[in-house]
Amino acid sequence: MLPELVTAIPGPKSLALAEKLRKYESHNVTYVADDWPVFWERAEGTNVWDADGNRFIDLTSAFGVAGLGHTHAPLRDAMCDQAQRLIHAMGDVHPTELKIEVCQLLSELSFERWGLGVAKSVLSNSGSEAVETALKTAYIATQKAGVVCFRNGYHGLGYGALLGGGFDKFRKPFEAQLAEIRYELDFPRGEEDLAQLKEDLAQLDPKKIGALLVEPIQGRGGKVVPAEGFLTVLRDWCDENEVVLIFDEIYSGFNRTGKLFACEWQGIYPDLLCVGKAMSGGYPISACVGKASVMDRWPVSPGEALHTSTYLGNPVGCAMAVEAMKIHRDPSLAADVDKQGEELMIMLREIESPYIYEVRGRGMMIGVELRHADGSPAGDVSGRILSQMLAEGIIMLADGPEGNILAFTPPFHLKLGEMIFVVNTLKRLLAE
Repeated sequence: MLPELVTAIPGPKSLALAEKLRKYESHNVTYVADDWPVFWERAEGTNVWDADGNRFIDLTSAFGVAGLGHTHAPLRDAMCDQAQRLIHAMGDVHPTELKIEVCQLLSELSFERWGLGVAKSVLSNSGSEAVETALKTAYIATQKAGVVCFRNGYHGLGYGALLGGGFDKFRKPFEAQLAEIRYELDFPRGEEDLAQLKEDLAQLDPKKIGALLVEPIQGRGGKVVPAEGFLTVLRDWCDENEVVLIFDEIYSGFNRTGKLFACEWQGIYPDLLCVGKAMSGGYPISACVGKASVMDRWPVSPGEALHTSTYLGNPVGCAMAVEAMKIHRDPSLAADVDKQGEELMIMLREIESPYIYEVRGRGMMIGVELRHADGSPAGDVSGRILSQMLAEGIIMLADGPEGNILAFTPPFHLKLGEMIFVVNTLKRLLAE
């Protein structure tokens, strides 16, 4: 459905709630301005309604979570059914059978499907925790502390995840508390970049490096699709040097890019796979999934897990994840997402604007990079566009270190009329 504005945006209730939020929440968390934010009240499919009754088209899937659509009926029903029977259990002491189902499905959808045998998982609550689990696993397996990562990679904001983080604005305030074990390389976009990467890898001392952490397609870094052969270079280097290869597919996993996992575009597979976001379609759950040969380097639990958390394997989250993964394993879903993404990119590339530098991405994970005539990042323009789009009934975000890449990560089944409305609105605002 297309937006039907009820009041000015933000409306009076959202403005009052923003004032109250400022009183009680740390002012570092939610950005508040005269034209931002609106307060969500309910959502369905591709639409969100705010506290003032305004309806919006959501181009964010709420940070990539609602790929199957907001309040997707099978996921909602699984949540409600499970909540009536058991809301919380003891995930690492006396778990539910659902936890086994989740781990089994993760194995079947990834490593077993890739022909690499049964995989084992550690469940968590957030993407950042899944990355930290992977880094711990790599250290347990290799006893080498160093981590290779890539500029503008985003892996979460926990201290462990920041060890492999590539956004300086998130790392620098806490750098004094972070171990200097990171080796940051450029994310290659073309053949020349790939040649440089090979040289850079050759200069590293693999005796110090136990993990290589990478997004097969960068998400918050700007929806950057790497050069063909990139993952092969990484796989070969890790194999030659006994380094654990970690793919962060928290954002790109579960059909977001038109493949079940983004690494499948290059046909190269990791030792450890980090997933989250769309894994449940709305409940905090994530996982580090890995080859048994790597995961079994962890010691057998003597009755006290070396790495765990209170909500590990929460039954409500597991029930939703089981239902979501059963939907995601249908290959027709990936094909639909790939087709829709191509249609949306064609529309976006037809916009004539001096600000548009590049339209790129895979599936329903698309970035429109804005630059000024002198080539500098147009973060100021994208910031204005976000507020103007919100006032037009469209919720979207911007990516990249400079915030100059308009992000398109809507629920998968965005209707053609919604696509046309979004693209025409963006075209008009850029022209103005």
